[in-house]
Amino acid sequence: MKARTPKESLTILTEIVLPNDTNNLKNLFGGRLLSWMDRASAISAHRHCKRIVVTSSVNNVSFNQPVPQGSIVTIEAKVSRAFTSSIEVFVDVYIEDQTVAGKKTKANEAIYTFVAVDQLGNPINVPPLIPETDQEKKRYEGALRRKQLALILAGKMKPKDATELKALFFSPEEIVNLENHEKESKDQG
Repeated sequence: MKARTPKESLTILTEIVLPNDTNNLKNLFGGRLLSWMDRASAISAHRHCKRIVVTSSVNNVSFNQPVPQGSIVTIEAKVSRAFTSSIEVFVDVYIEDQTVAGKKTKANEAIYTFVAVDQLGNPINVPPLIPETDQEKKRYEGALRRKQLALILAGKMKPKDATELKALFFSPEEIVNLENHEKESKDQG
């Protein structure tokens, strides 16, 4: 299976915020933005593996700034990491006002996870990802920590097995000491 780069999965979706897309404050409904982000990130995941993908989770959504009616919304989705059958997609949301200046501002971001499936809905392997830019490398490295945290929260991984998360808080020497302490406690108990 040929490895791919994040730029091969880049998906750009552009929308304009119309009155039927807004809430009482004339800002974009969060649910509408989630739908647009899900669509863009699904296309991105599909471009990476060329297979059917289904949304597994929305790991993080940051509504940092309201999106006013009339704004032009540009959603950029790009695969940040591929695991065995799952694909993490990072989504950046920019708004552009309709003034002469056309100022473009990052307003929101999200992280979606998809699983590639066959015709029967069973998970299938996906190609590996080779990050190229500094930002792609940073997002790639963080993906394993995010995955481990999600597995812990879902009860599918024990915190003691989350090696990437431990490395954030402990030095390699401290990790060895913790593991030795756990082993000694287990042997005595």
